[in-house]
Amino acid sequence: LYGLIANKTAAAMSTSQEANTSGVNDHAPPDASAYTDDEQRERTTSNSGKLVLGVCARDKKAKSKPMREILNRIMSFNVFELVMFGDDIILNNSKGINQWPHCDALIAFFSSGFPLDKAIAYCRLRKPFLINDLRTQHLLFDRRAVYRILEANNIPTPKRAFMSRDVPNPPSFVEEEDAVTVGGVKIKKPFVEKPVSGEDHNVYVYYPRSAGGGTKHLFRKIGDRSSEFYPNENSVRRFGSFVYEEFLPTEGTDVKVYTVGPNYAHAEARKSPVVDGKVQRDDAGKEVRYPVMLSAREKEIARAVSLMFKQVVCGFDLLRADGQSYVCDVNGWSFIKASKKYWDDCAHVLAQTIISGVNKRLLSPLLLSRLRGSSAERLTHLNQSGAEMDEELLCVVGVFRHGDRTPKQKLKFNITSAEFANRRPTSLLMSLFDSFSTDNRCELKIKSAAGLT
Repeated sequence: LYGLIANKTAAAMSTSQEANTSGVNDHAPPDASAYTDDEQRERTTSNSGKLVLGVCARDKKAKSKPMREILNRIMSFNVFELVMFGDDIILNNSKGINQWPHCDALIAFFSSGFPLDKAIAYCRLRKPFLINDLRTQHLLFDRRAVYRILEANNIPTPKRAFMSRDVPNPPSFVEEEDAVTVGGVKIKKPFVEKPVSGEDHNVYVYYPRSAGGGTKHLFRKIGDRSSEFYPNENSVRRFGSFVYEEFLPTEGTDVKVYTVGPNYAHAEARKSPVVDGKVQRDDAGKEVRYPVMLSAREKEIARAVSLMFKQVVCGFDLLRADGQSYVCDVNGWSFIKASKKYWDDCAHVLAQTIISGVNKRLLSPLLLSRLRGSSAERLTHLNQSGAEMDEELLCVVGVFRHGDRTPKQKLKFNITSAEFANRRPTSLLMSLFDSFSTDNRCELKIKSAAGLT
């Protein structure tokens, strides 16, 4: 099989020079019916001698601008052939997974309407190298499971209690004016009430009577709004299962962390929706976000989140309060929407991850030589974090001091006439001079209040 792949690859390359695939290739994949199931499972390179990278996601996500930017950069290495599955394939119930295209590596992630179980069955059949593990994505649907995994791995999380009404024996629940007690755990207001479903973003914040009471409803951004305050609403929801957690003071900012593998993380801060509910947008209509530096501990948390959930590309929410950092949500596949630097880094790390993850013994010698040539040579210069070794200016720190100064109330003059020196108030000044010095050729400087009294 190894020699057959090499011969097929060499033959294909001799009849056709490297096709230009620097852009996203959206054409239909080779007909899967041309191969038997065994051949489909074992075939590891396309006819052009390149690794086949599949993208299995809803069209709205797979063809978004950030995704296209990242994929175009991956394709610029000229070692991959891209196959877009598309809605026509993944949502077509008449077409079984055995008719889905073959790929060596697969980018697949859940979004609304995505058939996750069907994609898992496909991966079980074809066994591609997965960028993000699909079975683990099931865990992200339940915030309770996410918190338990975080806690089991010693990741800091806010104090919380689970009110699970979807189990045979739900815990006890007592609501007081300024607190709730769930299964013996008391959470005082202000607290956050989250649905246990990770896909439900209707999160409420309840405030104590001492702060005026009321409830703030948080939701997915609608126009320039991300929350609304209801001053007369003070009782919690009684239908459904919820996570109740303490409200942490974050000084009005949320931190979004985006990992690309365990050794790369990019973080941005935005105005928290609990401030006033108004979304800050730039001239292009995008939400205003500011890059932030992660501490050493926060970098360890980012690495742990990527590894424990088996998500190379992963976003999660970080709360900074009282000198500590807490993880309050894990979102799975998520990336920066408007950062060329991030797109470059992401493409480098993903390309490196795919090449190292695909089974090397099935790669043809020609393909391995291609990885050492042309633009793909840059991949060999990546360090473990996915960034090139060249130095890069990340920021400029300026320290400025105001120029305001208190005006000096002073009098400076020279006295040369003895007659003038005997007149008041000059005589008082001369007596002061004489009390400090006997040499009338010297200068006398008195700055302290004690010397002038």
